[in-house]
Amino acid sequence: MIYVYQLIASFFASAGFGILFNAPRRALINCGVTGAVGWIVFYLFREGGTDPVLASYFGAVFLTAVALFNSRIMKMPIIVFITCGIIPLVPGGTAYEAMRHVVMDQYMEAQGFAFEAALVSGAIALGIISTEMADQVLQSIKNKINKKEA
Repeated sequence: MIYVYQLIASFFASAGFGILFNAPRRALINCGVTGAVGWIVFYLFREGGTDPVLASYFGAVFLTAVALFNSRIMKMPIIVFITCGIIPLVPGGTAYEAMRHVVMDQYMEAQGFAFEAALVSGAIALGIISTEMADQVLQSIKNKINKKEA
């Protein structure tokens, strides 16, 4: 049952950010679905005992795949779906803990939290980039095959 709550919360977080981001109204449901898919993949990996950095990477990979699909179906830029969908994966709590420890003069603890936030952010970026690059390679191969057939 916890998975259902996780899906619902991440859906509304992503769709709600879509409203703040002024995403087109017809894209809000797809933005929510994109965020929910990314978060549930992350959550499943974390429940399986995976490191948060690796779980964030796989969450971003699946999120980007869904965003690519949505952008093609809805004929909209992919950035609309990625920007809204990435919100649940952003390590805001970890960054907050880092800054809280800095303010409390606990620099060693702050350093650990800041490093984890940086690694998770980098994993998210790498997941987005690697999925988009793989898609571009696949589209290029598809176009070359279609040219040869024509």
